[in-house]
Order: sequence, then structure tokens, then C-alpha cells
Amino acid sequence: MLKEHTNPFDATKDQLTEERNLILHNDEYNTFDFVIDSLIEVCDHDVITAEQITLIVHHKGKCSIKSGDLKELQPFRTEMTNRGLTVSIK
Repeated sequence: MLKEHTNPFDATKDQLTEERNLILHNDEYNTFDFVIDSLIEVCDHDVITAEQITLIVHHKGKCSIKSGDLKELQPFRTEMTNRGLTVSIK
């Protein structure tokens, strides 16, 4: 019986290029203004979009703030985390 060999690097490559979302989660620590400023500075959102995201996060608990592959989203996640915000990539 022949077994098909798969390259684990290919699976990782597929996972890196798969479309994902950077999710901002609600917390009890950061102010609306701080979150809005962070969304503008880190994610390059305009003021209206940043305010809308902040309200959605406050009322629903989380909101997608950016889309892309894992490699694109990791620097955004790192910077938002460094600012004390709770984010995840799904």
C-alpha cells in the first residue's frame, strides 16, 4: 500500500494565505477615545469607521476590524496587543 506524502510546509503556506479577520474584543479597561485613536493610527480607519467599530464592540462584544491573510494581520495584532487591546485572528 502506497501512502501519499504531504509536505507540512504546503499546509502552513495555505494557512498563511487563507483569508482571515482581525477581531477586536470588548474590555473594561480602555476608553472609547483610546480605542478610536488606536483604530485610526494602527488600522488606518477614518474617524467615522473607528467610532462605529467601537460602538459595535461595546454593544456586541467584538467586531472584525481588518481582513487579510495571517501574514498581513499579524503586525496589526501585535501593535493592538502592545497597546493593551484584546484582539484575535479568526
